[in-house]
Amino acid sequence: MASTTRAAMRLPASSIAFRATSRRQIATSSQSFLTPARPSSRILLDKSKLQQNFHRSYADIAPAKKPKRFRFFRFLWRLTYFSAIGGTAYLAYGVYDQKHPDDQFEPDPTKKNLVILGTGWGAVSLLKKLDTENYNVIVISPRNYFLFTPLLPSCTTGTVEHRSIMEPIRSILRHKKAAVKYYEAEATKIDPERKVIAIDDNSDIKGASNKTEVSYDMLVVSVGAENATFGIPGVKEHSCFLKEIGDAQQIRKKIMDCVETATFKDQSPEEVARLLHMVVVGGGPTGVEFAGELQDFFDEDIKKWVPEISDKFKVTLIEALPNVLPMFSKQLIDYTEATFKEEKITIMTKTAVKKVTDKTVEAEATGPDGKKTIQIMPYGLLVWATGNAVRPIVRDLMSQIPAQKDSRRGLAVNEYLVVQGTKDIWATGDCAVAGYAPTAQVASQEGAFLARLFNTMAKSEAIEHQIHDLSSSLNLQPGNTADIAKEIEAHEKQLRRIKDIKPFHYTHQGSLAYIGSERAVADVSWLNGNFATGGGLTYLFWRSAYLSMCFSTRNRVLVVLDWLKSKAFGRDVSRE
Repeated sequence: MASTTRAAMRLPASSIAFRATSRRQIATSSQSFLTPARPSSRILLDKSKLQQNFHRSYADIAPAKKPKRFRFFRFLWRLTYFSAIGGTAYLAYGVYDQKHPDDQFEPDPTKKNLVILGTGWGAVSLLKKLDTENYNVIVISPRNYFLFTPLLPSCTTGTVEHRSIMEPIRSILRHKKAAVKYYEAEATKIDPERKVIAIDDNSDIKGASNKTEVSYDMLVVSVGAENATFGIPGVKEHSCFLKEIGDAQQIRKKIMDCVETATFKDQSPEEVARLLHMVVVGGGPTGVEFAGELQDFFDEDIKKWVPEISDKFKVTLIEALPNVLPMFSKQLIDYTEATFKEEKITIMTKTAVKKVTDKTVEAEATGPDGKKTIQIMPYGLLVWATGNAVRPIVRDLMSQIPAQKDSRRGLAVNEYLVVQGTKDIWATGDCAVAGYAPTAQVASQEGAFLARLFNTMAKSEAIEHQIHDLSSSLNLQPGNTADIAKEIEAHEKQLRRIKDIKPFHYTHQGSLAYIGSERAVADVSWLNGNFATGGGLTYLFWRSAYLSMCFSTRNRVLVVLDWLKSKAFGRDVSRE
């Protein structure tokens, strides 16, 4: 105790003062905790001055803006993001809509029978835009699908599978408002006097009824054309055509047959050179695209798996005109020929085929001096991609119509695509002579025109019936004359407006062609002129244009998957 007191006495005065101050602070804090403290007027004044100075300085000095960096990239990212979402939603809706068609109703049997022969570009374009509830529509064709022919050359080498460019006709008809009848049969004869069509079931499996007749009130002939051989001996027997799916499949098998036969044991060098020589006759878009696809197939795939024949493969393109792709501009023709020279594709212009055997092509070539020489070329595969000929049913119909006696290339039609010499028969596509080139683009626009024409005719007839009914009741009852007359006048104005349909006029959208090595040429209509371009970017445009032209969402998805598959894994080199 004494020691503790003694230690406390030894503490300095400052420590004692500190302890006293601490006790006072503790007491004050406890008192302030119990009772709210009231700041003095001086403290309030200082605080208000500080706030005024802060607000004044904040108002005088503008806030610093953050630097706007990469605004374009942020905008581009957002645009891509929302575009991807929108594209996915559109794709999902397209798939759902195709798998879930709406319910159809049976059309009125008292309405006119509209019969459409064929399922090509003209017929399908007509069906796509036609209001089927206005007619009893009947489709007759031995082919129960629509074929996207621009991508047919890609099927020959496996770049695109054949089912990816086929759309079942029943799927197309099922999405119409009113039911449409379809008969898988070949029309063999048209009787314009009796207004009946004779049809035959030419499938492998036939029922008890396989031949019958179909009556019509209105008829659209859209049966296309056959391959023209120009009477050249051996063409029909020894060459492959490129017009249908079966042709593409046959060509694909023959390409691999030539390759595998060339590698057979003890095969002579001369026979190997013959088997690996592929000849294409026709310098139009089909022939040029097939030649380019064929060279790509060999360079990118066959050389990899069969390297021993890498220096023997050869492609020759024969054209009777002075140059290939005659519908394109001169600069694109020169670009195509230069590209083919780089790809080692031989072009023989001013050369006409005279004879074909099972192993050789005999052709007559005209030199720059006008001198003609005969060349005999051995070949392994010959593809005939030129010329159209009239089908037998069209030729028979022309023989029954006196006005068609001078027509040679098909059914001559007027400005409304009505077959000359008839009243209730129309024609579209390659079987019609309308003054335009026989292309898919022309046939598609003709079909769309006929759809508008038929829709207008149905509306006109309905309004005419209304006018007749109103006119027959005029003045029969007192007091209604003015109202009925006014209603008749309104219907007549509507009728004049609807009937004012212009004749068919073809609008050329441009021409596209693939020339190999992931390059393409395009001659596109632009404003009042043409925009001609070629190269790698044009190849992307060629693909996007053909993709947008595909008939359905299903076709587009399958074609894109085929392109990705062939790019990632290569084309299939199996025979089947």
